Amino acid sequence: MSTRTLWVTGAGSGMGRASAVAAARAGWQVALSGRRREVLGEVAAQIEAHGGTALVVPLDVTDPEAVAAAAALIKQELGEVDAVVLSAGLNAKRRAWSDQDLTEFTAITGTNLLGPVAVIDAVLPAMRERRRGTVVLISSFAGWRTSPSAGVAYSATKTALGPLTEILNLQENHHGIRACHLCPGDVDSDFLE
Repeated sequence: MSTRTLWVTGAGSGMGRASAVAAARAGWQVALSGRRREVLGEVAAQIEAHGGTALVVPLDVTDPEAVAAAAALIKQELGEVDAVVLSAGLNAKRRAWSDQDLTEFTAITGTNLLGPVAVIDAVLPAMRERRRGTVVLISSFAGWRTSPSAGVAYSATKTALGPLTEILNLQENHHGIRACHLCPGDVDSDFLE
């Protein structure tokens, strides 16, 4: 089998980091994206120390032009993307409707919903052409069960990933593309802090 390429957003910590390391150990070459270059470098060093291949691609998923540029760089350096793990996430400390801030709400929506859409848009044409691809959207328990403590914006955006995943499967499965909406509960990670 030829070398497979995985692109992970939110790869600097939590489930993104764990997914990247596990995939590299299973033989995937991994493109690591996130906002913090130095943390991505640590993940890359961990992967390379075990003989894996990692490419650091710093990225803010809320910038569609940067997403397109990142996709082009990954293709140039590692080849076409076979799978993506979309783990970049954002939440607010103030989570009640009564103390909500619209600027914060907009930032959460950009990261948790529009960011994954931008990455999917960047890789989908090549996946269609090659008739294969996997998309994993890291969501949350709040994505399928309302949890007031999760926050208004976070809950709304994570819930929206469910229909996005279903529509992706319904419209793209005949092109060999599959998508998964992963909804874990609380995980002991930097994000939870």
